[in-house]
Amino acid sequence: MKLNRASLSDKAGWSAAHVALPQYDVAAAAEAAKAAPTWVHFGTGNIFRAFIAVLAQRLLNEGLSNKGIIMVNTHDPAIIDTVYTPYDNLCISVVLNPDATTSREIVGSIAEGLKADSADASAMARFKEIFTDPGLQMLTFTITEKGYSLRQPDGAYLPAAEADMKEGPHNTKHAMATLTKFLYWRWQAGGAPIALCSLDNCSHNGEVLHGSVSEIARAWADRGLADPAFPAWLDDEEKVSFPWSMIDKITPRPSKEVQESLEADGIEGMETIVTAKGGYTAAFVNAERPQYLVIEDKFPNGRPPLEKAGVYFCDRETVNKTERMKVTTCLNPLHTAMSVNGCLLGYTKIADEMQDPDIVSLIRRLGYTEGLPVVTHPGILEPKDFIDEVVTQRLPNPFMPDAPQRIATDTSQKVAIRFGETIKSWIAQGRDLNELVSIPLALAGWLRYLLGVDDEGRPMEVSADPLKNYLQEQLKDIRWNDPGSCTTQLRPILANANIFGLDLTATPLADKIEAIFKEELAGPGAVRAALQKHLA
Repeated sequence: MKLNRASLSDKAGWSAAHVALPQYDVAAAAEAAKAAPTWVHFGTGNIFRAFIAVLAQRLLNEGLSNKGIIMVNTHDPAIIDTVYTPYDNLCISVVLNPDATTSREIVGSIAEGLKADSADASAMARFKEIFTDPGLQMLTFTITEKGYSLRQPDGAYLPAAEADMKEGPHNTKHAMATLTKFLYWRWQAGGAPIALCSLDNCSHNGEVLHGSVSEIARAWADRGLADPAFPAWLDDEEKVSFPWSMIDKITPRPSKEVQESLEADGIEGMETIVTAKGGYTAAFVNAERPQYLVIEDKFPNGRPPLEKAGVYFCDRETVNKTERMKVTTCLNPLHTAMSVNGCLLGYTKIADEMQDPDIVSLIRRLGYTEGLPVVTHPGILEPKDFIDEVVTQRLPNPFMPDAPQRIATDTSQKVAIRFGETIKSWIAQGRDLNELVSIPLALAGWLRYLLGVDDEGRPMEVSADPLKNYLQEQLKDIRWNDPGSCTTQLRPILANANIFGLDLTATPLADKIEAIFKEELAGPGAVRAALQKHLA
């Protein structure tokens, strides 16, 4: 059985394969969206298909909407060619339940897939139709935090962003410049209101998105490449809003086990594809069941009734508190701490780590003992209940094929929020930093991880990170199995407030981290021994 629109008529076949079908006319929903678009999404990855597109499907199934989503790819066009177009923009969403069952459904809410390639005249003509339509209500984004960045880690502009800012809204290359071009077309066509809602897992995501778009628009206006009134329109929240959001749903790479289970039920074309840009994709997506999406309710041109699909709408302060709760206390710090240490201990699956009493002790202390006392309570979710779900259901789920190596990616960009904010909260409340144990273990473990040697002395791949080369250069003279080789190399790193959110050498934590790091150099099993010693 093949995944395409024609096969949707085979209800018995899909039922036999335990796959639920869309409860609406998929073709009609697509045509309605194409004719009068209301929702455009930027990003083609797993989180979009497993979460955002499913939310749209819930509305379609319930008759609360009659239109699908127009999807835009700005980074890896091969994904459209491999897992969108050949399957008529359908995908199979597989929910991985903790009880070893799966829930499968075909998602048909993706109306159209477009490549944001400025060199493609027909694509640009289509984008102009979409963005000049006054009925377009909102844009949503899952392009990762790096997708919004105009600068390199050293502060210099990325070459593509710099070129686009100098050349204007023509042959744009950077995703943010291309987006700004689309918005310029909308402004030129009368400036109908619109909301740009980042759904990426980064702090103050709406502010980040606004900052990038506004910076490009001002560069164009300053150079006479765009009307000087255009940036003012972008900055008018009554016309263009940038709602903040908090999103939470783990959507790992396509699982081989899930692929094989789908194929065993007679579904063809489920193989995982690795694109030239390193993207892992397939005609199915697999994800955990728990999910949270909290959005600031600021949509000047209206929006779909997504609250009916489980989305929380609230004010900015509540979004900020919810994001802070999750990212600084209840989930993300636990993920990072267990991942860098898990890599050192040889784990390749998050769920397997949750069978390790030392890892469990590390994250339990981090969440309950060090995080909860200073947690920001958002009012709409209970922090302790959130951690309980993370520790007892989400992380131990043996059917979630998530890897610590994936979570360890870009850690230098995360530690300031995931650990630095809790440290600053302890300081602000006058708490004794000497009582912190899991945070120093996590940070020492990350630095130890950067050496690229596991706890048995074997070479280990270090995941991608913008500061990887810089940090490894700082640590190059430190040798595994030789604690004495670590002298002062950690001090400049620990003093870097851009990495940690504060100068750790101005606190007692720097000495503690350095001492743990040296302990973890002391030969085979030293990382394990350090965890057991400090968590006893």
